[in-house]
Amino acid sequence: MNAEDVTVVVLAGGRASRMGGNDKGLVKFNGTPLVRLIAEQISGQANNLLINANRNIEEYRRMGFQVVEDEMQDYQGPLAGILVGLKTCETDWLLTIPCDGPYVSSDYVEKMMHGIEDGRHQIAVASDGDRLQPVYALLHKDLIPSLTTYLKSGERKIDRWYAQEGYKEVTFPKQENMFTNVNTPEQLAALQDN
Repeated sequence: MNAEDVTVVVLAGGRASRMGGNDKGLVKFNGTPLVRLIAEQISGQANNLLINANRNIEEYRRMGFQVVEDEMQDYQGPLAGILVGLKTCETDWLLTIPCDGPYVSSDYVEKMMHGIEDGRHQIAVASDGDRLQPVYALLHKDLIPSLTTYLKSGERKIDRWYAQEGYKEVTFPKQENMFTNVNTPEQLAALQDN
């Protein structure tokens, strides 16, 4: 597998209730919208990029992004964004990243691909060494039927679906800031220019 086999989806489809309802992907981090900052950091690692968003679609498109909206209504969580990403991508693999994580490891794509080279798993999930980071994952398109069934059953828990399918944990030691996310205006203020 190489970078051409992977599409990255930035998950920006949530309600962002702790951010005062502001679309987190468009919140500015040191003057740059978070989604653009993440896209710039990932662009050297993968050629294919999608944005999963459920509002401000035209604003994302004006930035030059291909935007995919959840097929499910009422903000059903990251698995809904992952499903539409899997259905839309033209590659065999989809790599997810949240829109509120301003620090992307320079080897994120490579390390996640390496994590499933043994061919035994269709899901790789990033870990900081202590706990899983479930919205940082690499998934194969063959998972579409399973994920569709899971969501139709009313389930939304991402960890439960991963456990059902089996996954490979990929650890990013000594890169704690990679999993730092911006959930509130206070966190945003504390992280900027630091």
